[in-house]
Amino acid sequence: MLEKFLPSIVTYSDFDHVEIYVADNASSDDSVAFVKQAYPQIKIVQNIVNGGFAKGYNDALQHVDADIYALVNSDIEVTGGWLKPMIAAFENEPNTAIIQPKILDYKNKNKFEYAGAAGGFIDKFGYPFCRGRIFSTLETDKNQYNDETEIFWASGACFFIRSAVFQELQGFDEDYFAHQEEIDLCWRTKNSSKTIKYVGFSTVYHVGGATLKEANPTKTFLNFRNSLFSLVKNLPENKLVPIILARLVLDGFAGLKFLMELKPLHFAAILKAHFSFYRHFSKMLKKRKKSAKTANYYKLNSIVWQYFILGKKKYDSLLK
Repeated sequence: MLEKFLPSIVTYSDFDHVEIYVADNASSDDSVAFVKQAYPQIKIVQNIVNGGFAKGYNDALQHVDADIYALVNSDIEVTGGWLKPMIAAFENEPNTAIIQPKILDYKNKNKFEYAGAAGGFIDKFGYPFCRGRIFSTLETDKNQYNDETEIFWASGACFFIRSAVFQELQGFDEDYFAHQEEIDLCWRTKNSSKTIKYVGFSTVYHVGGATLKEANPTKTFLNFRNSLFSLVKNLPENKLVPIILARLVLDGFAGLKFLMELKPLHFAAILKAHFSFYRHFSKMLKKRKKSAKTANYYKLNSIVWQYFILGKKKYDSLLK
């Protein structure tokens, strides 16, 4: 990944205004040696342990002095001019705390990519979806999202955040390990009355699934469990119990769907996710802040109903 995608970062970054770091998450290969030899101008942070996406970034960013952090996965290819519109948005909008670019599929460059597409939202029950991607349906990029707009969450695959906000909110929740920790951080950012944006005039390409393939039950486990974590931590007080109960039932139906599709390992992953959620429930409850939670946190009542029952597969059809 470093050999393939680091060159685009180097080529399309202005070294007068940008410092590039490689955060090595306790790798056991020759990644560090490769970077030192091929890119001596790049700074390297070597984490002692592999704490996943969340702890990995939390540990590495302690060594980075910058106003803006651009967190870029190792399977991202950036393009010419990718930084300029992002920096301009931060400079012109003091309340904007987090920004995501347009994320297209590296393997099929006219399609949006699963992890973030053109900016993310969640429904009433915490299920995430994106402009350009709903569940497994990916839209073709026809410049329909060449815009700037406020979103609910930005993808961790290419995630810009003001360092002051990251530090104020104590970064990613390390109990997540990986998957959906960016949604939690974005929700906490919203709860602190700051704005999250999508800037579609900057484009990157994402391989996706480089760490965990979509068919991997571990991904299912982390997504289902961590989504429940975010609900407990961030839901408005009056919605906490009814939404959590409804979500547990909906997850049960998702498990039955996996069984009918002859995917017993994914069914087991949901069960495992729920048991892990129960074990961590009191811990997550203690993480709730006293500040007011975002009242209108969701874009739709149920993306599951819209997609599977009404057959609405594209973002622009959801609001009709």
